[in-house]
Formats: sequence, C-alpha cells, structure tokens
Amino acid sequence: MGLHISLPESLRPLLRKPFGVLYTGTGGDAVRSLVDDLDNPTILISVGDVTTFHLLESNIIPDILIVDDRTKRAPASSQVVYGTKHKGFTEITVDNPPGVITEDLIDVIGDAIVSDKNVRIFVQGEEDLAALPAILMAPLNSVVLYGQPDKGVMLVRVTESIKAELKDLFDKILEKQDHKEQLYNVRRKLNGY
Repeated sequence: MGLHISLPESLRPLLRKPFGVLYTGTGGDAVRSLVDDLDNPTILISVGDVTTFHLLESNIIPDILIVDDRTKRAPASSQVVYGTKHKGFTEITVDNPPGVITEDLIDVIGDAIVSDKNVRIFVQGEEDLAALPAILMAPLNSVVLYGQPDKGVMLVRVTESIKAELKDLFDKILEKQDHKEQLYNVRRKLNGY
C-alpha cells in the first residue's frame, strides 16, 4: 500500500475555489447545459457517481470515470450505481480513504490516462479528492468534470495555468505531510515523470 496524503484542515478552503466553470442545476440539467462546451477534449474524465451517471445517460462516454457508489457521503441510489457500470469499460478497484489521496489512486489514474481503453475506477472509500490528481496528470486540453453537491457540475479544461495553480496547491498539501522524504515519487508522478 502506497503513501496516504491527507488534506490539512488549514488548506481545505483553497479547494473551494472553482478551478473551472460551474454549470448549475440538477445533474441531468447541468450535464445538458455543458455538452456544447465540451468541444473535443484530449481525454474526458468524470469524477463522481451522479455526474458520471448523467453523462452516461446522455450518451457522453468519458475516457475515464471515477466513482465510489456514494453521493454526499451516503450510498448512491441503485439506479445511479447500476447506471455507472458501463459494458465498454475496464474496471479497476482502488482503496482510498475519505479525506486523503493515496499513492495507489494516483497510480491508477496515471495508468488509466495512458491506457488505450475506457477505464472505470471504482474507489473503495471516497473519490472526492480524485479530481486533483486527475487534472494534474491529464494531458493539456483534457476536460475533468466533477459534481458540486446541490450546485451542479464543474467543468475544468486542463491548461498550463490550471496545472500550475493546482501544482502550487498540491505542493502546499505535500509540505504539510509528515513523511516529506517519501514524497519524491508522488511529486514525480503528478508532474508526469
């Protein structure tokens, strides 16, 4: 089992800043409103059960989807759970406890990004922070979508400036970890090496 990177309480407010464009409305309405702005992303990554369910329901097939069978920290409905299981995906399961990003999750996302298959990453634990490494590791012009509970869906177009901003935030998170000397490989992976 790899390292666990916890999100310090003092840095949680920095994650509330929008890194993309929020499409407001319930899941289906938000997804329908963002369709025209997807353009043709290098890779489309969906994080979260409800967002992913509504994308698939709208016949928008992400290259990578990351789900945990939960929404708002409660079990997702059977309709949503079933709806995120798509036949065309290779399934990978990874453990990732709430409030952390594991090195294993980073590895699985990195492997999915370079895969030539559609990948469904099932997180045992919580996928709420998975958008961070997904944005950092995705190629430029990719799109990462993730839900904002009771608000809508956030669309993040991966650009050099977004990557730089998130790298700075992730560096702050890594600086607060107790095991700094073991983080070299994590930094390397997040920077694409």
